[in-house]
Amino acid sequence: MSSLITERITAIRSSLPASVRLIAVTKQVPTEAIRSAYAAGIRDFGESRIQEAASKQTELKDLSDITWHFIGHLQTNKARKAIEHFKWIHSVDNLKLAERLNQLAQELGVSPLVCLQVKILPDPNKSGWSVPQLIADLPALNLCKNLQIQGLMTIPPLGLKDSEILDVFNRTHQLAKEIQEQNSPNIQMRHLSMGMSGDYQLAVQAGSTMVRLGTILFGERAL
Repeated sequence: MSSLITERITAIRSSLPASVRLIAVTKQVPTEAIRSAYAAGIRDFGESRIQEAASKQTELKDLSDITWHFIGHLQTNKARKAIEHFKWIHSVDNLKLAERLNQLAQELGVSPLVCLQVKILPDPNKSGWSVPQLIADLPALNLCKNLQIQGLMTIPPLGLKDSEILDVFNRTHQLAKEIQEQNSPNIQMRHLSMGMSGDYQLAVQAGSTMVRLGTILFGERAL
């Protein structure tokens, strides 16, 4: 299994532009497989459940240069643990959560890196700002000075054609440009967290800087 993970990582990294950060999504992946990915050069790992991630982080504490990314839906009551366990939070999906994270970051003396999760198309199965609501909330987000707002994250709805998925990614990229042009000093649009195992190539085509890959690296996992 270790050699297979290495082969997959090597193949995918060779196909990605140098500007794209490969985040290995390790939900339900054992620590042995994470160590194999680390040995293959991966330093960015994504988790969507805080308790599972905390257990793995304890087991992998000897790998001190790992950067942990939280990529799942984050409830406000778990915001403190998210800040304590993750350098990056990709899934900040509403103003209330952002303001809570900002408050906790001040209390804890940290400055987490975050992406704002946006829904380009309506999708009842996904969290995130609608585009009009995000635009309306930008002044309040700009006051969250303890957060390092780095860009946008999006997940297209299920069942789209490739052309439709690409359009979602392109529109997200365009939205990031429009937000950057507003010159809010505490909101930067350096990163686009777009693309998973089934659509990462389309995301890269549209300008993604971070792809979140799990299945394509580690194989299918139990739901």
